[in-house]
Amino acid sequence: MTTPAEIQFKDVDLDAVATITGKLAVFVGDNGKLDAGARKVNTLTRKALARFVESEKFEKMSTGDVAAINFPVGLAAETVLVAKLSRRPSTEKARKAGAKLAKAQGDEDLTVLAGNIARADEIALGLALRGYKFDTHKTGDKTPAGAVTFMVSNPEEVAKSAAPMAAIAEGVFFTRDLTNEPANVLTTDDFAARLAAMHELGLEVEILEEDDLERLGMGSLLCVGQGSDSPSKIVVMSWNGGGDEAPFALVGKGVVFDTGGISLKTAAGMEDMTMDMGGAGVVAGVMRTLALRKAKANVVGLVGLVENMPSGNAVRPGDVVKSMKGDTIEVINTDAEGRLVLADVMWYAQERFKPVGMINLATLTGAILVALGHENAGMFSNSDELSDSFIKAASLEGEGAWRMPMGKAYDDLLKSRIADMKNIGGRVAGSITAAQFLQRFVKDDVPWCHLDIAGVASVKSETALAPAGATGWGVMALNRLIADKFEG
Repeated sequence: MTTPAEIQFKDVDLDAVATITGKLAVFVGDNGKLDAGARKVNTLTRKALARFVESEKFEKMSTGDVAAINFPVGLAAETVLVAKLSRRPSTEKARKAGAKLAKAQGDEDLTVLAGNIARADEIALGLALRGYKFDTHKTGDKTPAGAVTFMVSNPEEVAKSAAPMAAIAEGVFFTRDLTNEPANVLTTDDFAARLAAMHELGLEVEILEEDDLERLGMGSLLCVGQGSDSPSKIVVMSWNGGGDEAPFALVGKGVVFDTGGISLKTAAGMEDMTMDMGGAGVVAGVMRTLALRKAKANVVGLVGLVENMPSGNAVRPGDVVKSMKGDTIEVINTDAEGRLVLADVMWYAQERFKPVGMINLATLTGAILVALGHENAGMFSNSDELSDSFIKAASLEGEGAWRMPMGKAYDDLLKSRIADMKNIGGRVAGSITAAQFLQRFVKDDVPWCHLDIAGVASVKSETALAPAGATGWGVMALNRLIADKFEG
């Protein structure tokens, strides 16, 4: 997998500044005040830094922005990167500055003169997250990423606080890799194998094959993949870092490629459907993070892995299938397949693990993209407490989420003439009726949230902490939710 930059934290050595090669980063307050490291650089460069700070360019920079002074005199470094940031920045601004430094770093070594600036660990996290590059399938020579060193006044303390953030970065990278992989590489077999390999981190991993799913009566999930040569599976990942309490459950949609099935999608943009396993990717990334940081909580992550393909054996519009719960479903549109997968996995999670709560994630509907764009995931819930806790966690991590309505009038749109329900409710309120469908497979006593991440899992342009492509949205928010709500 792609690995985040290894960041070292060392004592400040101002005497060594003149001989540092590569790129050198300093921080200047919004008011133009230079700290000790910046003052040293200013002296060595014959006040080039002070002249820049007095310039119109610096004045127009926003907090967290970075500008470059190239080939400064008096330094071995080829570039001085000037980050406009106060000594006590917010988490958001600290991560923004780190991300801007990562963009400016390129492939050169980078030394950051952080001194005693607050939230140096958050700056490092922003730098690590934005340094992601998915070049697995590019041929030719690949220039390795440059080394990153933070010079700080308290290196041991900062390194200690940065350690769990390194686990977060690795979880996010794992999610991004999975979401970016093409479908001819990330088959259901390959996906399951990558998750099984995480047993080395201390996760318990179990793979349920099609025979197991048939015995469990998972007709809803199995119908989605019956037209594909790739076998459908469920992978169960358990992290038991707490006591004897029941686990919190995460459930992810893992459609490794979605053609729409017999209800075939149009050709334009179908290549993006490699990301339709984004929900499962987030669950996998969270479980990796929890294992790496040795979380003191019990969490189980379950993902349903299928491929939705048209063939002579594919499920047809008008077919009726039976879920593990026992409810029958009239399949009106085979392109509304994610909810069919989640229905059986969610019911299985509740029957087997009796979780204290459950959150499912899925790139479920285009309707949520129309409603919320790329700024927020849509959240649906039966629990004010759990939804409020998630919204708070997401806000603290800078990951947008917006609670959407639910209700009986929407649920009534799923009524079927020949079965217990239809798998779609028509054109209107598409993301809401999808959530209503899922709620039918949630037990009354289980606090539950559904996150529709179709607009945030993968985007065409860069975001604050990620290049274009997979974002890893949700790993940080769910990790924080678990830390705040279940680790005590």
